[in-house]
Amino acid sequence: MNVSSVRSDDRALLIVAHGSTVNPDSSTPTLAHAAEIRRRKIFADVECAFWKEEPSLRDALFLFDPESIREVCVVPNFISEGYFTQTVIPRELELNGRITKRSNGQIWTYSDPVGNHPAMTELLLKRAREVAPGVDPAESSLLIVAHGTDLNENSAVAAKREAEKIRALGKFAEVLNVYMEEPPLVSDWRKLTKTQNVVVVPFFISDGLHSYEDIPKLLGIVLAAGVDRGRPGSAPPATERSEIFLGNPYRINGRSLFYAPSIGTDPGFADIIIEQAGITKS
Repeated sequence: MNVSSVRSDDRALLIVAHGSTVNPDSSTPTLAHAAEIRRRKIFADVECAFWKEEPSLRDALFLFDPESIREVCVVPNFISEGYFTQTVIPRELELNGRITKRSNGQIWTYSDPVGNHPAMTELLLKRAREVAPGVDPAESSLLIVAHGTDLNENSAVAAKREAEKIRALGKFAEVLNVYMEEPPLVSDWRKLTKTQNVVVVPFFISDGLHSYEDIPKLLGIVLAAGVDRGRPGSAPPATERSEIFLGNPYRINGRSLFYAPSIGTDPGFADIIIEQAGITKS
């Protein structure tokens, strides 16, 4: 997926994400995508802002010089519409709709979250192929894992939508949307699937405690014994984090389980962010 490299010298891109005070990896994909977009020189400036990290969403109001930057494209790096994209971000950035004209003359445009982009289906399929190379999809089940519950926005709806789109392609024997905290539960994958091979892709923006620890436990993946990951709420050690995605396939009850990093870490998100900002394919 390639997009136009035509540069606008007075347009900037602002990528907004949740961030975390306890998970150092939460902002890593967003910063990486920003660096890649910056490298392409499509925008005069590319910046990030976070709800739980610095620079904050409020700081973003002062990131762009109105004399040189006339338009700021705001792209939420979120999986789905919800409280943050509909309430928190517009409030903190003082947006009054899709287009906001500032008193200084700047125009701020606000896009849909990246998770709404139609290319998300393609990226999920790509991630499934990468984590289980050489495995026949027709003999495999694909599980798209979201958080679930109303407290975590509408990620459950987004996961269901993507599962339905992939299921309609007929590539996999089974395609299921499963959740951590509501049925169908990811912990019930043995009962929910019938195939020898099961491919699991977390439908999250970044890798954190859910993908490093919570989901692996629910799947039955055993982490290294005796690891002390420090204070409650902190991320597992770096060695443990990296190893969780390197143990594929996991053999559980005579079946092969392939576990992928979160979809938001895919480099293809840079293209999606650009397209959500209104830069179309060449």
